[in-house]
Amino acid sequence: MLYIIVIILSYFMGSVPFGLLLTKIMGRGDLRQVGSGNIGATNVMRVGGLRMAASVWALDMLKAICAVWLGRFIGGDVFAAWCGFVAVVGHCFPVWLRFHGGKGVSCLFGMFLAINPIMFIICGIEWLIVALSTGYSSLGALTVFCVAPVLGFAISFNIGLAFLVTVLLEVWLHRENIGRLIGGTESKITWKWKK
Repeated sequence: MLYIIVIILSYFMGSVPFGLLLTKIMGRGDLRQVGSGNIGATNVMRVGGLRMAASVWALDMLKAICAVWLGRFIGGDVFAAWCGFVAVVGHCFPVWLRFHGGKGVSCLFGMFLAINPIMFIICGIEWLIVALSTGYSSLGALTVFCVAPVLGFAISFNIGLAFLVTVLLEVWLHRENIGRLIGGTESKITWKWKK
């Protein structure tokens, strides 16, 4: 029963829509009516600039970090990884927004940091290199999706499995981005410190 309660708490932690809340508090309107309509940090940058996007990214990471820490305290590292996955699910499918949320990349990085900081550093550097050199945030994320399960399996089979399931969900959520990348119509990042 305790494990079930922690799983439910992990979902609700992940489902807090920080991007939507922060942009509304700052008077930037309804994030769901802008750009991709997504509540994640990339879309926040369109209305609030890099500083606001970085704040949302950090808060979204924190959701997964808290879920992982709680899971580790209750059931150890493997259960912690699955709690992180559930937080990602909460972010992507929040009950408060009729299950239409973000794409979970920031939460995935929260999982990395809480489970293994070295994994966070490797994937963070990889994302930065690809995103900055190509201008495509989604391409940076896709490269991370390829590497994350490998790094997870290097830690343990069960943790690798949790990361594999998480990135399969991420790839599915990025299917439209993949189509646009293939078609050459994906939008590039516009780096604005403040808007």
